[in-house]
Order: sequence, then structure tokens, then C-alpha cells
Amino acid sequence: MLIRFLLIIFCLSMMIASAKAGINEGVDFYSKRQEGSKGTLASNENIDKAIEQFSSALLSPESEKDAALYLLKSYYYKAEFAIQDKNEKKKIFNEGKALGEKYIEKYPTSAEFRYWYLVNLGSWAQVYGILSAAREGVSDLMRTHSEKIIELDPEYKNGGGYFMLGAVHFKSPYIPFLLSWPDNDDAIKYLQLSVSTGYAEMNQKNYLAQALNKDGQDEKAKTLLTEVINTKPRSNNLVEDLDDIKEARQLLEDL
Repeated sequence: MLIRFLLIIFCLSMMIASAKAGINEGVDFYSKRQEGSKGTLASNENIDKAIEQFSSALLSPESEKDAALYLLKSYYYKAEFAIQDKNEKKKIFNEGKALGEKYIEKYPTSAEFRYWYLVNLGSWAQVYGILSAAREGVSDLMRTHSEKIIELDPEYKNGGGYFMLGAVHFKSPYIPFLLSWPDNDDAIKYLQLSVSTGYAEMNQKNYLAQALNKDGQDEKAKTLLTEVINTKPRSNNLVEDLDDIKEARQLLEDL
């Protein structure tokens, strides 16, 4: 009886150790996701390895929560920066969308899960089309979850909740009797709050510049975009930063 009990304890210990090792390996691959990239086009190699490790760690209760959060981040990165085929992008963002919905239900007070769910959902909407997504209620979903993130942790991801709320006000189309709340003044208000909360992310500045330009504040928009263009890309966020800088150059050209 004692031997059987000790064997069970040993097996459980090995499973926990294996799950922790999988998470650690996954995080290591995720932190090296920019290796092999060509400008704003990321390599699949390390992000695929990260996804494999996180998917395995998802099966263990001890590592499930951390694995799910990293998996959301990894799905977004792969679909947004490493995949060019539209149908493949749709497939991965659908996986991120479904995973986010599952873990928001499981951890309703987690600002992190709501934020990374919205990151995937926002990109899902871009691929499927903003107008189609708005008609399916995506804009309302994004507004609701953004407001909840602000309520739970307004400082998460450098004002990530404010950023998402400002972005959805800016991006969502005005559709009479269906979607009447999007407002560019609100977009500017929340995007300014995001920029002034913690580190001012480059994509926050790009969105704020677009909202200011829409409001006729061209000089302020140009100043923000110039700031982004002159920012040195971070080595641990290389592809994402280069993509934001590329976007800022294009936006400045268009002004």
C-alpha cells in the first residue's frame, strides 16, 4: 500500500516537473521569436516550438493558466507577423478567439486574458473585415471587455484597456440603429489615456495620431508619428516594433 502511494506521488511529481519544464522551454522559444525574422516578416521556427510546448503544458492543471496566456500571445504573433496567407491567418485567429473565450469564462477577473483575447479578436476582425465583424457584434464585445480591463487593472499593458477602448471607437464604423456609439472624440480621449499610462507603446501613438488626424489636428499627429519613426526597436520586441515604425512611416506619408 505504501509503495503504491509513493509511486503515485512520484508520478505526480514527475508530471508537475515535466509541465514546468515545458512552460520554461516554451517561454524561452517565445522570447527568441524574433530570431530568423526578415524585417517585419517573422520566422515560424521558434514561435511554432513555443506553441507546441504551451499546447502540451495546457494539459497539466499546474501549468494550464500560464500556458493558456502564452498560447494566446503566441497565436497572435504567429498569425499577425509570421503568416501571410489570409486563410491561415483566419484559422489561427479563430483558435486564439476560442481559447480566449474559454479562459475568460474560467478566469473572469483576469485583465490579462481579456486583453490578449481582444488582441486576437481585433486582428480576427481585421482579417474578416471591420464592417462584417461590426455586424456580428465584435465591436460591442471589444468595448465591453475593454471597459472590464480598465475596471480590473487600468495599468495592465501600459494602459491596454484604454488603448483597446480607444481603438474600437476609432476603428468601428457608425451604423445607424446597429452601431451608434463609436465616436472619434472618445477615441482620442481613451488613446491619450493609454499613451500617458506607463510606457507609451508605439502602436498606441500610431492609433492616437490617426484619431487626431481625423479630428483635423494634423501637426499633433505628425509629431507623434515622427516620435515613433525615431524610436529604436527593442531587441525583445523587434518584429512588432519594426512593424509599428513601418506603419508610422506610411501614415506620415499619407498625411
